[in-house]
Amino acid sequence: MADLAPFTLAVVGAGPRGVGVLERLGANAAELSGGRRLEVHLIDPFPPGPGRVWRYDQSPLLRMNSMPEDVTMFTDESVKMAGPVRPGPSLLEWARKVRDGGLDADVPPDVAGELTALDPFHFPTRRLQSAYLTWVYRKVVEDLPDGIDVVEHAARATGVDGRTVHLSDGSAVVADAVVFTVGHLDAEPDERERELVAFAARHGLAYYPAGYTADVDYAGVEPGETVLVRGFGLAFVDLMLLLTEGRGGRFEDLPCGGLRYHPSGAEPVLHVGSRRGVPYHAKIGYRLRGKPLRLPRFFDAYAMDALAGDALDFRADVWPLIAKELAWGYYSELFTGHPERVRMDFAVFADAFADLAWDSPSMRELVARAVPAEADRLDLDRLDRPMAGREFGTAEEFGKELRKYVEADLARRANQEFSADLGAFMALLSVYGQLPVLVHKGRLDAASQVSDMDGWFHGFFSYYASGPPPRRLEELLALHEAGIVSFAGAEMRVTAERGVFVASSASHPETVEARTLIEARLPEPSVTRAADGLLRQLRDAGELAEETVADPVTGALLPSGRIHTRVSDSRLLDGTGRPHPHRFAVGPHTSARSAAAFTRPRTNALSFRQNDAVAREILALANPAMQ
Repeated sequence: MADLAPFTLAVVGAGPRGVGVLERLGANAAELSGGRRLEVHLIDPFPPGPGRVWRYDQSPLLRMNSMPEDVTMFTDESVKMAGPVRPGPSLLEWARKVRDGGLDADVPPDVAGELTALDPFHFPTRRLQSAYLTWVYRKVVEDLPDGIDVVEHAARATGVDGRTVHLSDGSAVVADAVVFTVGHLDAEPDERERELVAFAARHGLAYYPAGYTADVDYAGVEPGETVLVRGFGLAFVDLMLLLTEGRGGRFEDLPCGGLRYHPSGAEPVLHVGSRRGVPYHAKIGYRLRGKPLRLPRFFDAYAMDALAGDALDFRADVWPLIAKELAWGYYSELFTGHPERVRMDFAVFADAFADLAWDSPSMRELVARAVPAEADRLDLDRLDRPMAGREFGTAEEFGKELRKYVEADLARRANQEFSADLGAFMALLSVYGQLPVLVHKGRLDAASQVSDMDGWFHGFFSYYASGPPPRRLEELLALHEAGIVSFAGAEMRVTAERGVFVASSASHPETVEARTLIEARLPEPSVTRAADGLLRQLRDAGELAEETVADPVTGALLPSGRIHTRVSDSRLLDGTGRPHPHRFAVGPHTSARSAAAFTRPRTNALSFRQNDAVAREILALANPAMQ
C-alpha cells in the first residue's frame, strides 16, 4: 500500500467522543487498515481530550455529578463489539496511579491536592476530569500504531464543500471521510423564547434563554435583584454556585452538620421552580448490600420483541415493562439486603412477581403481603411527582415542606438502610441502555416517542439517576436559610405582563415579579434551530436532516430534533433519507441517542459500541481490498 496516498479523516469535535473514535481506530487498525496510512485531523477550538464541556478553563466550583469510580474512557470485557478490548484506568484508578507514581501525568497544580485526596465517594471537579481526559488523549495518541498520524487544528469547522472542510482560521482539510462527534446541540431560541426575548427588549428586562450554564455571561444579573429561574436540575445547580459562592460568598460547615452561608452582598435572590417543583435527587453514597442484581430481567430484547403490534404507546405499552424492571431491582435489593423487613422468601416472591402485570391488583396485593411497611414499598408515581396535588397556603409553608423533602432525600441517599433505592437506580441504568433497541425497531407511535420517551422518560431518568452531589443540596438549603434562594413550587408558570415577568405555581397562591428570567436548562435538540454554522450550512444544502419519527399507522411525521443518522453505522442521512458514503455523526443528539462519551465501567456502553462500529467503517473505507 506504499503507493497509495494516506486516507484522510476529519474528526469535527475533539472532545471525549472524538477521542473515543480515535482510540477505536487505533485498536482496529491492525485488522482492517490493510497497511494504508491514516491521517486523522482533529478539529476543535477547545483542547483535544476535554473539549468544550470539560475544558480546564472554567470555574473551579463546578463539579461532576459522577463519582470517580463510575467514570471511564476505556473499553472492557462487557462491551459487545467487533473490535478488540483495550482496557485502561477509570478516573479513580488513574488518580491513584498518578498519586502513587505509577503513571506520569501533567496534572495542573490547582487540582493536585484534589487528586491526592480523591476517594471513591467524592465528586471530582470538572477541572480534575479535564486533567484525566487530557491524559487519556495523550495516551491514545501515544498508543496509536505506526501508520496513523494525528494533526490537531485549534479552530472551528465552518463549512463542508464536497471533500473540503473549511476552518475558522482560514485553512482547510481535504478529507476522504468526516466524523461529526456532536455533543448536546446549541440551539437558537424557540418561538416562545423569541417572544420573551422581544418582550424583554421592549421593557428593558433581562432574559436568558436555555444554554450551557458555564458558557453564559451572567455579569448583568444585579446584586440583590429578584431573579426568576425556570429549571431545578443540574443547570440550576451550576447557576446557583456561580451566582453565590462564585460572587464571593462562603459556605461554613457547622459542627452539628449542615452548612451556613455567609453572603458577600453581590448575590441576587433566586426564585426557582419547575414542573416537579423539587430538585433532582442527590446521588447515592453507598453500595448494594444484597446479592448481585440480575439485570435486565423484564426489559430486555426478548421483551421488546414480544411487544405486539405497531404504533406502540410508550406509556401504555412500554412503561409497564420499565416500571416492572425498576421494581425488580428495588425489591431484589430489599429482600436480599434487608431480609428483616420482608415477610416472604425472595424466591417465592420473585416467582410470583414474574407472573404478574405491573401495578395490577394481584401485584399490589403481593407487595402488601411481602413488604409490611408502606414506606418500604416502591411508589413510582409519588417518586416522579412528589408535590403533585399538594397545595399550601403560602410560599413560606411550601418552602418549609420542600426543606423537609430535601433533608429527607439527603438522609435517605446517605443511609445504606435504603439501599433498595440503589437497586432501582441500577435497574434504571439498565433500562436506559436498552431503549435504543426499542427506538431502532421503529414501532413506537411518533407522538409518544417524542413526548413520552424522549421527553417525559428522559426527564424522569435525569431527575432520579443523574442528580447532583449531596453537598449541592446542602448548599441549596443553606442558601434558602440565608434568603438567597426561594422556592416557586410545582408546575411553575411564567407570564410576561405589565412590563415584568410574573411567576406562579400550583403549590401556593403567591406570585413573584422580576425583571430577570433565566432558563436553567440545556436547549432541546433541534437541527431546525441549530446555532452551529456548520450544521446550518449542511442542513440548508440538504446534506444533513432532522430525524423525523413516522407514525406506523397514519404515516404522519414528527421531528425529534436530532441529527438523522443511519443507526446501523452512524452514516449521515440527507434530506431524502440517503446515507452519505463518507460522512458520519455520533452523539446523544443523533438518531442513535447514545449517552455520554465516557461511562460507568462494565456496562456495555452504547457510546463505546458505536465508536467501535464507526471506526471499523472508516477503516474499511480506507482499505481498497475491502471495497
